[in-house]
Amino acid sequence: MQAKIVPTGITLNKTEGYLEIKWSDAITCTYPLDHLREACPCVECRGGHERMGREFDPDNILKLIPRRSYQMTDLQMIGNYALQPVWDDGHATGLYTWEYLRRLCPPDEQ
Repeated sequence: MQAKIVPTGITLNKTEGYLEIKWSDAITCTYPLDHLREACPCVECRGGHERMGREFDPDNILKLIPRRSYQMTDLQMIGNYALQPVWDDGHATGLYTWEYLRRLCPPDEQ
């Protein structure tokens, strides 16, 4: 049985605008904050309950949303499975699970 990949270190750099996660398989992913905000997995951002079961395609969603610079004002650990950011636009309902964050890892870092 393969061990579950989990974060071993999480760093929020508000000045430079990125979240860095070091994973248990020795991969480090650097996530621009604007990409994380635009990829919010909550029902409101995903377009309603009828879209919730669909697989997320970051290439498509990031092309559809107008670019904006977002800041993360707070970051909370949710249990042992997710992060919940609070954004400068007041949004705070997205739960970014470890699995979801790992899928969002920029391809050149995997």
